[in-house]
Amino acid sequence: MAYNTVKERPPVKPKANTLKAVPMPAPVEVPRQKGTSLFHLLDRYTKVDSIFRDGLPVKYLPYVLYIMAITLFYIGNTHYAEKTIRKIDRTKSETEDFRADYTTLKSDYMEASKQSEVARKVAPAGIVESSSPPYQIEVDGEEY
Repeated sequence: MAYNTVKERPPVKPKANTLKAVPMPAPVEVPRQKGTSLFHLLDRYTKVDSIFRDGLPVKYLPYVLYIMAITLFYIGNTHYAEKTIRKIDRTKSETEDFRADYTTLKSDYMEASKQSEVARKVAPAGIVESSSPPYQIEVDGEEY
């Protein structure tokens, strides 16, 4: 087990006349007018002191807990709704991108499947377009 190698130093005595205590000026209090504070107004109109005079009233505890639970549920529901809205927006943007890709690919396919384009692409392979029109072979129903 390792031992602490730091040695304690003896306390250093301050040299004479190096640190003089400078007296701090006394704080000046500004007189306030009575009744202008927000808390004074709340205290005047709510009379909270009379409720807590004999201690914490336990009869209000279920109501306070109920309100706290409703508040927490409301906050959680708001966060969930915002998350869902962000997810919907992201899905809408992806859908628009896919729709644009689909339209582009469909137009490219329509262009590539034209008869003239097909003939031009297969010409290097030695396949030529027929100059005679196709004809229909008729077979009697009895022969088939």
